[in-house]
Amino acid sequence: MGDGALRAETEALSEGAHALYHFGVGLAFLATVRPDGGPRLHPMCPLLTETGLYAFIVPSPKQKDLYRDGRYAMHSFPLEDNEDAFYLSGMASYVSHSQIRDGLARQFTDERSDLAVPPPGEEQHLFEFHVQAAMLTRTTGHGDPQPQHTIWRAA
Repeated sequence: MGDGALRAETEALSEGAHALYHFGVGLAFLATVRPDGGPRLHPMCPLLTETGLYAFIVPSPKQKDLYRDGRYAMHSFPLEDNEDAFYLSGMASYVSHSQIRDGLARQFTDERSDLAVPPPGEEQHLFEFHVQAAMLTRTTGHGDPQPQHTIWRAA
């Protein structure tokens, strides 16, 4: 990834972090590509760090989709008071590095410490979500006739 693409990804994730973590932990909808080319959509828990966007994906058709075709789209959960939203798309890749996995497993459990959630098991595979495009939408409330959109694209 070039410097311009990295700057765009870093800025987009920094600006959109509030939308992904609005409910105290990372929550988003993840769209993947089924074998027949159609979309598959599920809720998931992204982990945002200073170095990127990650998620532990449970054994599922979604996990298989990411191995077969890493294309994804991600969208923040809807908010109660407005129509602010954060959308990302790009390519996901499996992360096999044990130190990265261990650190993110700690982050996952720390973010959910009040729920006593166990760390992700080995069957939950860690993916990094590289951002090729992102859009942050800010509104003044539901039905805002002039939402403000900020768009980032990898150079």
